[in-house]
Formats: sequence, C-alpha cells, structure tokens
Amino acid sequence: MGAGTAEEALAAHLQDQATEFLRSLRVHRESTTDAQGAEESLAAARSLRRAARRIGAALHTFRPLLDHQWSAALRPELAWLSGTLAQEHAYATRLARLTDALHRLSGPPSVPSPAPPLEVATTTAVGRRSAGRNGWAQRQLPGADEPGSTTRTLTVGAAKAAALLERQLTLARTRAHSTALQALGSSRFHAVADSIALLASEVPFSGAPHDLEQLAATAESDLAEAVEALPLGRAGHPYNAEALAHGLHSADSAPDAQDAPWLKVRSLLRLYRYAQEVVHGPTALESRVLDASHALNVHREAAAAAQAAAQAARTPRIAPATAYALGVLHADQRHEVEAARFAFQRAWQHEPVITG
Repeated sequence: MGAGTAEEALAAHLQDQATEFLRSLRVHRESTTDAQGAEESLAAARSLRRAARRIGAALHTFRPLLDHQWSAALRPELAWLSGTLAQEHAYATRLARLTDALHRLSGPPSVPSPAPPLEVATTTAVGRRSAGRNGWAQRQLPGADEPGSTTRTLTVGAAKAAALLERQLTLARTRAHSTALQALGSSRFHAVADSIALLASEVPFSGAPHDLEQLAATAESDLAEAVEALPLGRAGHPYNAEALAHGLHSADSAPDAQDAPWLKVRSLLRLYRYAQEVVHGPTALESRVLDASHALNVHREAAAAAQAAAQAARTPRIAPATAYALGVLHADQRHEVEAARFAFQRAWQHEPVITG
C-alpha cells in the first residue's frame, strides 16, 4: 500500500469516527430529561465513547503517519474522556452481574412444599452457571444438596448482601454520572471536541512514508508477544482454582497482579481489532478474534465484580451471614474469571468448546 493510499485510508477512518463523535455529542446535548431522553443520552454517550476509543487507537497504532505533536497531545485526552464516560455503565453492569449471581447462588426462597428429587434440588441450588456455556461441569456448593444451615445462611445473607451492594454501587454510579456530566461541560472536553471537529475536515499527517499494513502488523506482533506470556497451559484446565487462590491471599494486590497480564492482552487485542478495521474494514475480523475479545471482556467484568464483592465484605459491622454470602459471591466471580480464561484459551487456539 503506497503512502498516498495509506494516508487516504487512515484519513477516511479517522474522519468517519470524528463524524460519529460529533453526531453522538449533538444527540447527547439535545436529549430530553424524560425516560426516552435518558435512554437516548446513554446510547449517545456509548457511541461517543466508542468513537473516542477508535480515534485514540488509530492515533496510537499509526502514529508514524501522523503529526507527532498533535497526536501526542490528543491521545491522552481521548483516553481520559473514554475512561470517564465508561464508569457509569461499568457500575450498572457490575451491579446487575452481582445481583444475578446472588440470585443464582442462593436459589429461590424455600416454601412448604414436597421435597424435590435430589438431582433437581442440587440443580436449583447451584443455578445455571455460565461454565455450562463454556464446556465444563459445575462445581457444587458445600451443603447445597442437604437441608443444613449452610444453604439457609447463604439464602438469608444473600438478600442483605444484595442490598449492601446495591447501596454501594448505586452511589458509585451516581457519582460517576455526575463526574461524566461535569467532564462533558468542562473546558478540557471542549478542547477535545474542537480537535475532533478539525479532524473531521482535515487529518494532520507527518508526511513520512509508512505502510499501513506494516504498522498494523506491529500491533499484531505486540499482541502475539503478550499472549505468549500468558499461562495458557493452566488456563486450559477448567477449575484449576488459581484465580480463587490468588484472590484469597490478600485484600487487593494479589488479584490485580494476577489479572494484569490478561488485561494487557485485552487492551492489545482491542488495538489489533481497530487496526484491522482501518486496513481491511470492520467486517474482516476472524471469529476467533471476536470470541477471544468477548472472553476477555467477561474476564474484566468478573474480576471487577469479585473486587466489588470483596470490598463490600470489608464493610464494618456487617452480619456474619452477609459476610458469608459475599465470600461465596467473591469465589463465584473468581471462578468466572477462570471460565473466561478457559474460553479465551479455546478461542485463541481454535479449539471447539463442547457444551453438551
């Protein structure tokens, strides 16, 4: 691909994303305050965030083609904007994930009815694990198949744990919403919007000759190197319990240190995906790349959910039953982390996942 063709392809991509950014910004500003307007505003904020991510990724991957001073100044501002807008949605998704997990783990409330067969009771108490979607058997919770105090403690504690998580995460979501609104009204954001408006009409290139496909290949090489460093051998064995064991060693540092290489691969995979969109178009991605990307998104969500459960469990003066339910929830989400690693390993290495 020649220099002129490379610049034309990159300019078309950047200007398309800049146009989407400006369109989403207009929709967000014009949205009303009723329920329909709130939905439109959230959808516009997501589109705004997606466009900002893609522009920032292109500025990073294809920076030799672009004016260095301009791209170096705009890239961190786009990262700040994307991160700020992502928080509200992340807290809402985290709360829904944890609430659903608590319902699944605690099972339906007990009623005076004939006892079901053992296999039915076990299935109900354990719940429909997402592991079934990824091809391995579900671990059984202690006491789930007997009418002991463990199951009753989990059922009682789950309601209080859900209420505690809802208070904490709803407060965090409200603060994130306020922060996003303040960011969108700040002079910092207006400077970013002005830069995007200029980008929609003209892309400042460096004039240096570079091959677009070669720069995209560099992104692929960085991704392959990071994947090579992952413990895919252990991730290929369901329920190796490494994620859970590390998560129990300390309050914060162990899970973060263990998850960091996977989160790095997720970021590099996103850069690779966006680079392929520039070179070949958005429809040219392999199914294994999309499946691997989905698995790493689930990995990040489950890791963040486990951290939220652990943080809630450290709340002072909570009831023992509540702390127990939060502990079970934390373990469940760390097992979901393992499940996501297993799914990524299968997707990346083209191994079919047996769900039967």
